[in-house]
Amino acid sequence: MAQVRGEHHYAVDVEWTGNRGTGTSGYRAYGRDHSISAGTKPSIPGSADPVFRGDAARWNPEDLLVAALSACHQLWYLHLCADAGIAVLAYRDQAAGTMAEDSPAGGRFVSVVLRPQVTVRAGDDADLARRLHDEAHAKCYIASSVNFAVTHEPVIRHAT
Repeated sequence: MAQVRGEHHYAVDVEWTGNRGTGTSGYRAYGRDHSISAGTKPSIPGSADPVFRGDAARWNPEDLLVAALSACHQLWYLHLCADAGIAVLAYRDQAAGTMAEDSPAGGRFVSVVLRPQVTVRAGDDADLARRLHDEAHAKCYIASSVNFAVTHEPVIRHAT
């Protein structure tokens, strides 16, 4: 497999759609809704967390950060398993993030826990499959970019 090196650039458009007629004339006067798009990809409906007057039916930045960490870990893990001869048959992560408010400075994430549940082919090395999570974590670009703890608690099962 060819190695890809160098800089990679990502362009995303975020358009606020929450103007209710008077813009940001007051804290309660505007919606937090926005649309996230990139090229021809489907748009993602965004908002703030409901705690911050957002729409619970839309993705918020905090959800997206936890999802990015989970997806990055998953993609590296699948790659490493394929290279190691481990056949992953199913993968599901129930990731959870914790953000602490720090008034008046705002807040910050303090941790994210990934909880991947992985099913591998019967007979594959479950210990190696478990250890590859450590390597996936070390290689994940998103986890390497954040300043809070990202841990993982994998569960490995053999297919029956």
